[in-house]
Amino acid sequence: MLNEIASTREDRPVARVALPPVSKHELLQNKLRQAVAGVMEIDDETFLEPSRGDEPQPVAPGVTLESHLVASFTGRLSDSSETAYDQLDQQLASLNHLAIFRPTTASPDQAVTDTNRHTIHILTGRLNPSPRPIWPHIVLLLLTILSVMYVGLVLELENLAQVDLAAAQAIANNGLIELWRGLPLAASLLLILGAHELGHYFAARHHKIAVTLPYFIPNPFSMLIGTLGAFIQLRQPMKNRKALFDVGAAGPLAGLLFAIPILFIGLATSQLHPLTPGQTYGYEGDSLLYALAKTIVFGRFVPDGQYDVMVMGNPLTWAGWVGLLVTSINLIPIGQLDGGHVLYSLIGENARRLYYPVLLCVGGLVLLAPQMWLIWALLLLFFGRVYATPLDMITPLDKRRRWLAIFTLLLFVVIFNPMPLSQTYTVPALPDGPTQAVQWIAPALVGISLVWQRWRR
Repeated sequence: MLNEIASTREDRPVARVALPPVSKHELLQNKLRQAVAGVMEIDDETFLEPSRGDEPQPVAPGVTLESHLVASFTGRLSDSSETAYDQLDQQLASLNHLAIFRPTTASPDQAVTDTNRHTIHILTGRLNPSPRPIWPHIVLLLLTILSVMYVGLVLELENLAQVDLAAAQAIANNGLIELWRGLPLAASLLLILGAHELGHYFAARHHKIAVTLPYFIPNPFSMLIGTLGAFIQLRQPMKNRKALFDVGAAGPLAGLLFAIPILFIGLATSQLHPLTPGQTYGYEGDSLLYALAKTIVFGRFVPDGQYDVMVMGNPLTWAGWVGLLVTSINLIPIGQLDGGHVLYSLIGENARRLYYPVLLCVGGLVLLAPQMWLIWALLLLFFGRVYATPLDMITPLDKRRRWLAIFTLLLFVVIFNPMPLSQTYTVPALPDGPTQAVQWIAPALVGISLVWQRWRR
């Protein structure tokens, strides 16, 4: 059957106008705009042409993800920033894109932010790393256990040689058969270090961040602890400041949960050794917590000119002391250290203003204990500027995390040891003279009285 020819112009079919095809770039822009519009009232938008996206932009410092900035949107979030980010991130995952949330600054030259306006940057590429094999972690752990056990055996022999040189020599001649004697140091020290790194690990997994298992570093040439510590590698950027705090603080807090009890057990099972007048002794250095622990266990602060506890004489005491020292170094509030993570999660970009004051303080410690702090001062000089910036910098810490962050930074003050293993003291030749803890009191009182009288005048 043929179609009947229309008798009038009005009845004739209208010719369709062919629309220009939509490019893939324009189609992607529409999808990005729709996704962002679902979480933000858009006031302004900027799209970069594909040719302008050739310059890679790092998503976050310290994360090996390079991505191209393709769009920026400014406006007001229609929901809480945390909820908005999760919703937008779920939509961008199918497009292989990533969102970055930032407060909107009042002007390019000022750091003043407008709390009612926010900026969303969209970047290409997402980091989905493949799992790594587990065998390197196991091999390094076993080597580190043997390394620390060896150092523990050496320390045990040194302590035994002061009492029975022949017995110490006999044990040393048996070689690897007596390696088990270093097990107390290895078990206690690696328990502290392992808890520290696993705290980071489980906090990262809780926030669904790809992370490696701990890498332990053996060092049998160190006659102090037998290891260079351990570390984990974050393989994805932090989502927000909550995740940054949880991952940064979980390690030190978990490590201290074991280090403090081990220290007290070690001190409780240690004996005070009498000091010989006129002889010079090494001094491990005190933190506030370590000094308090000795005072609680022994009923007085030592060394007091008559007695002292030999920290290396008991593997548990030594492991606890080392655990406090390692944790305090990690809590220095700068850069990629755990303390830097905690401080940045608490005060954001203002943490960068403390770079030079913290570096100046560490530089001052170099004058007091150069062997300990010189290498750290150099490391912080070159790497202390880099902070782990989360993808979402709008979501603040909740009240509980803010207080916990302050508590963690106060812990740093309590456990920090400014001059570890860099001091010596000589017992006064007169055994009945004032102790070290009292010798400075009289001059101090005289000085205070002179200042007081001068001020009153």
